[in-house]
Amino acid sequence: MQLNNSGTEFILLGLTQDPMKQKFVFLVFSIFYVATMVGNILIIVTIKCSRTLGSPMYFFLFYLSLADSCFSTSITPRLIMDAISSKKTISYKECMTQVFALHLFGCMEIFVLILMAFDRYVAICKPLHYPAIMRRQVCIFLVGLAWTGSFIHATAQNILVLRLPFCGSNLIDHYCCDLQPLLKLACMDTYVINLLLVSNSGAICSSSFLFLMISYTVILYSLRNHSAEARKKALATCTSHIIIVILFFGPCIFIYTRPPTTFPIDKMVTVFYTIGTPFLNPLIYTLRNAEVKTAMKKLWYKKIIL
Repeated sequence: MQLNNSGTEFILLGLTQDPMKQKFVFLVFSIFYVATMVGNILIIVTIKCSRTLGSPMYFFLFYLSLADSCFSTSITPRLIMDAISSKKTISYKECMTQVFALHLFGCMEIFVLILMAFDRYVAICKPLHYPAIMRRQVCIFLVGLAWTGSFIHATAQNILVLRLPFCGSNLIDHYCCDLQPLLKLACMDTYVINLLLVSNSGAICSSSFLFLMISYTVILYSLRNHSAEARKKALATCTSHIIIVILFFGPCIFIYTRPPTTFPIDKMVTVFYTIGTPFLNPLIYTLRNAEVKTAMKKLWYKKIIL
């Protein structure tokens, strides 16, 4: 008998069902989450309060850290609590909310990474036109466009999953609600919905990754005409961006651009872009960026003194 979706409860099986391993998951991912939030909040506050970090690159970095904080918060706390909880149920409404948040902030991260690549392209390849092209109003418009696109994408994903009837098992073999694990529980032919999923999330991930790699290839190629000092500085910035792009998009493409099949490794692959990337972003963007580190030291030194 088909259940009413609004009254359905799901059970998240998490990363493991082993009690000892669950304690390990609780400890490790609690540390990851706290470090993620501290690192991203430090970047957000530093950029917001520092006068020296007013360039478009740091304007976009502010929104990347904001997206990372929200993205991690939509996933990790639930994983942590489920690791030590005997009741691992999630209501239908909570599950749909998590799907929406996962895709809203995940897509926002993709769009911000594209904006950061565009900013570096203009700064390195068209330096004379940079002030005119990357005006404050333009940056605000681009971020607004990114939020709008992310909202449309997340809404489209939710529309797909809201159409699914659930009338069998309610066990989700994952640590979060997403379309792929939910498709396995639907009592209908999900071929068309999976096709729409691939054409939506899969296309966004693949096309964005291709665009970013081409952009950074053009940027790195154009550095041959710059001075050694300028090349070194630009290369350091671009290398950080490329590392993040590979770490984020590799797992995303693996999950969202394939037929409706699941593998045991899926959950660990998902960890890389839902938990790993938000954790690594603050480390990469602060440890490899002298301006951010200097501004952070000045700001927090003043706070301590005052």
